[in-house]
Amino acid sequence: MISVCIATYNGERFIERQVNSILSQIGVEDEVVVADDGSFDNTLAILRDLNDPRIRIVDGAHRHSPTWNFEKALKEARGEYIFLSDQDDVWMPEKVAVTMKYLQQYDCVVSDNVIVDAEGGVIADSFYAVNKTRSGKYYNLLIKNGYLGCCMAFRRCVLESAIPFPSDAPDHDGWIGNVAAFKYSVCFIPAKLIHYNRHGGNASTTSAPSAYSLRQKLGFRWSVIHNLFLK
Repeated sequence: MISVCIATYNGERFIERQVNSILSQIGVEDEVVVADDGSFDNTLAILRDLNDPRIRIVDGAHRHSPTWNFEKALKEARGEYIFLSDQDDVWMPEKVAVTMKYLQQYDCVVSDNVIVDAEGGVIADSFYAVNKTRSGKYYNLLIKNGYLGCCMAFRRCVLESAIPFPSDAPDHDGWIGNVAAFKYSVCFIPAKLIHYNRHGGNASTTSAPSAYSLRQKLGFRWSVIHNLFLK
């Protein structure tokens, strides 16, 4: 069983397109778990109007943070295979099939993506190139985080080791990726499996220049290292 976990907040502009791109490639026994963080637009109405029994809406964390909203969705996931999804991207038609192939060998899979604007125009044809993404657990822990949640999928063993998130977790994807890398196995694959929407109003700022100071970045890394040793 596949569980796709989505954290939503005022996502009415793109949510229908994104969820339809997911539903078209998962099975009748799979699920889309949506944790909504208190949207006051039409996000929930749009999801309910899709009238698909595979969509399961749960109350979000209400902490104004995608990290904790994703944790809420992950705690509700029932599948053996977990996919993370942002509310405003579009999945390529082959995303699930390609990812599932690699998940038969690895515990966590990270794919590349095409970065697009709100109208679908290509900003960059490879997130890996823009982010300088590389494989290697020490590189991703200490030098440059390449674990982009919306491009990640993992087996249930990773989920069960990663939650609950540490109280000082800097983000959900970096934490999950590092847990997978140091306890299980991770594969960065070259396939570009989503259109990664950067429209200026995103809840996350990944791919934008970091606003954090060197001291803050070092603090984030120490938090991850410390909590990994506690696992």
